[in-house]
Amino acid sequence: MRETIETIAVLGNGLMGTGISAVFAMAGKSVIMIGRDSGRAGAALEVVGKQIDEFAARGLITTEHAQESHRRVSSSADPGHAASCDFVMEAVTEDLAIKTELFAKLDDVCPDDVVLASSSGQPASALTSKVKRPERVLAAHFWFPATLIPVVEVCPSPVTAKAATERTMALLREAGKEPVLMQRETPGMIGNRIQFAILREAWAMWAEGIASAEAIDTVVRQTLGRRLGITGPIESAELGGLDTLHAFAVSLLPHLDASPKPAPAVTKLVEGGARGFANKQGIYDWSNRDGDALKAARVDELFRWLKKDAGK
Repeated sequence: MRETIETIAVLGNGLMGTGISAVFAMAGKSVIMIGRDSGRAGAALEVVGKQIDEFAARGLITTEHAQESHRRVSSSADPGHAASCDFVMEAVTEDLAIKTELFAKLDDVCPDDVVLASSSGQPASALTSKVKRPERVLAAHFWFPATLIPVVEVCPSPVTAKAATERTMALLREAGKEPVLMQRETPGMIGNRIQFAILREAWAMWAEGIASAEAIDTVVRQTLGRRLGITGPIESAELGGLDTLHAFAVSLLPHLDASPKPAPAVTKLVEGGARGFANKQGIYDWSNRDGDALKAARVDELFRWLKKDAGK
């Protein structure tokens, strides 16, 4: 795989694509952000700029660093421009057919020694049905917001070359991320599997009338949420006593929700048009809650963690 990576193509200029572009620009890389709609290019570049400027405003980079990072990002509507880049990161909409065609195009135009990575939660092997060189394709799953969450889940397919995986891990570390290597492919990777296990149980308890949404969220925030920033679930179990937690699991696991679909009450809300905060319809009554303030508080907390990580 290519040793020197100076220019990176980011396919997609939505929420993930703009965040990933900002990450690599702040890491000193030239970034070509490639979107399908050339009319959105200006707006997408503005979003990238705002994300970079926020790091300067929070004291994580200098104003000069931010200005230099702005200049490193350009835009295009032609996937063919990825041919001039040293590394490719796909971040388009979660449509497998679109991704499959895109990877076929990238495989045709990009030199053989360029890694083709997907930032989505799709397994790499699901993207290579039309790719001639699947050994250079892997998943590098960023979490939203890409600028603020340090972990990237790196998951090679069974045929991904070791050199492609190692080059991707090194690039992510260079960009200030913490890449976590998965040993084999699985739907949802690590974080989403755990996140949805929690969400399934939370929805089920609400739907069954066991507790209100407020009570469930309060318990998670002020118990698991307080500890998870320090100890992961396996660490917590071992600190608490593996034998004790194992015995508790034997008695409790049969009572946990194991449904293959979301709780029917949640499905009914969605089928009725509920989108949560986006249209003020959901489990919560968002007309009486300040969702914007909640989102801002989450961003503040994520920046607090980044400053702690950086020793600032």
